[in-house]
Amino acid sequence: MDYETHRRALDDLVRHYRPQLSQIAREGVAAIEESIPDYVRPHDPRYAEVVEKAVEYAVGHWFDMVADPALESDEVIAFFRELGVGEAREGRSLETWQRSARIGTSAAIAYITRRNRDLPLEVPGELVGQITASVLAYIDRLAEAVAEGHTEASAREVGEYQGRRRRLLELLLAGPGPDMKEIRDLAARSEWTMPQTIAVVALREREDVPARRPALPSEVLVGLHLSEPCLVVPDPEGPGRRRMLENGLREWTAVVGPTVPPAEAARSLDWARRGLDLARRGLIGGDGPILAVENLPSLMILDRSDLLCQVAERRLGPLLELRPRQRRVLAETLLACLESGFNATEVAQRLHMHAQTIRYRVRQLEGLLGEGIYAPASRLELHMVLHGWLALHPEAAEEQAGPVRTG
Repeated sequence: MDYETHRRALDDLVRHYRPQLSQIAREGVAAIEESIPDYVRPHDPRYAEVVEKAVEYAVGHWFDMVADPALESDEVIAFFRELGVGEAREGRSLETWQRSARIGTSAAIAYITRRNRDLPLEVPGELVGQITASVLAYIDRLAEAVAEGHTEASAREVGEYQGRRRRLLELLLAGPGPDMKEIRDLAARSEWTMPQTIAVVALREREDVPARRPALPSEVLVGLHLSEPCLVVPDPEGPGRRRMLENGLREWTAVVGPTVPPAEAARSLDWARRGLDLARRGLIGGDGPILAVENLPSLMILDRSDLLCQVAERRLGPLLELRPRQRRVLAETLLACLESGFNATEVAQRLHMHAQTIRYRVRQLEGLLGEGIYAPASRLELHMVLHGWLALHPEAAEEQAGPVRTG
């Protein structure tokens, strides 16, 4: 087919079908709505009009391009990029739009094919193939524009969503007496259900494994953007919560603060960070996240190690003058005695040695510290000091420790 014949056939085709553009669009929309119910809005007739106008605009521009191959498409491309933004805001995936485009295109081609049988126009098979290829290439370009808009809107929405979540976490942790009305309003806009209780988890990257983003459900507010990373966990004592944290924080050192109402999140964070500092220094630890409530004595004692050392000097002075192994053995023995009511048999079982050895050590302790080790009024202080001092001075005692000399 020569060029002139080709152009005349295309011009005749456009001249005939351009007036039928609205009907072509209506049939395309009907086919889309029949196959994809998400595009049907009986309560909003304007929505159907918008969908129909979009189809009409796309088909009409294609007719215009057939009539004028040099025609610019910037305006229609911009329109369909914005359409992609709208699809993202409606919560529809690109796959849904692409399916609707295929259905609408098929309906438009079917309409033209059906009508061609009754036309005096002669459309050679070669031209039909070219037209079909042109339509498909055109739809692909529109699909690219929709994808661009959809991706931009999705990224923007994700960024805004994350920004609201971060702001919510920061407001919760801002300090005593946070503005709970502002927090509740922001929680609603962040799709975060306000819980009855929360716990704050202080985080620190482990040195032995590369840290990845914690794999946690969406109800957990993640504050990795903070200089001291943390999480806010709703309903922390609910079923499966501890296992969730164990699985999601395998690559992090984590300390879980006490459970508190949301208005007291800053208090939970304070205890969690104190615990994390002790964990960093190797003074508390364990497999998986460390619970602050299970380490309260250490948190209370070791948080003021300077004061602890002063009290230890006053209560344990003569014992501290011994060589490291000697003082460690006797300190562990005294702690076990305090926790077992000075029952030599029970202490021997705990320390895996003979009761006679325990009695010998107790006599040594009496010689060093006097009868004050039995005083009920000072037992709590002595117990706390021993706990803290042993944690701060982890010298290893020999497995088989013989009689300890005091001189």
